[in-house]
Amino acid sequence: MSTPSPPAETITALARRYRLELDMGKEGTPSWILVPGITEFTPKVEPTQQDVTTYDAEGWSEQAVTMLAWSVEVTLAHRAHPTTGVFNAAQEALRKASMRFGADSYVTVRYFDRNGADDAYQGRALVTWEPAGGGPDEVDTIKVTLTGSGPLTEITNPVSDGPPAAPKTLKAVS
Repeated sequence: MSTPSPPAETITALARRYRLELDMGKEGTPSWILVPGITEFTPKVEPTQQDVTTYDAEGWSEQAVTMLAWSVEVTLAHRAHPTTGVFNAAQEALRKASMRFGADSYVTVRYFDRNGADDAYQGRALVTWEPAGGGPDEVDTIKVTLTGSGPLTEITNPVSDGPPAAPKTLKAVS
């Protein structure tokens, strides 16, 4: 018996499909700019689960999701402009936010599938900026962790052709 082939239209998603943008706008007017130089991208939504087992479960454990936490971890190639020596404005905004307190320590980010797939989110986050260090022959890379503060909102993918939809907050499926 032969193994069936996958349908011709099956396409494997690539990790590099994600694009990360930072809102650099002022006074409530968004101005999205690309965070360039991403070499690794890992979005996460982690549930907090609590035991809700009762005697009625007849010995089976039952769990409920009581909270969701989101984060995005990226590794950046930290590069300066070849003629000016100035680092990218989005990368610099992330670095500076990582060393601030209060409202100035938060950034608003969005990430989405650059091919237009229905996979796009936006949220407010705290920033951790961790240079990788290394020897004299290594390139400067930075691990940036964006730790969500509040909801991760599902948005219409900015590169899709569809009409804009109202933002939706992710909810646990029951």
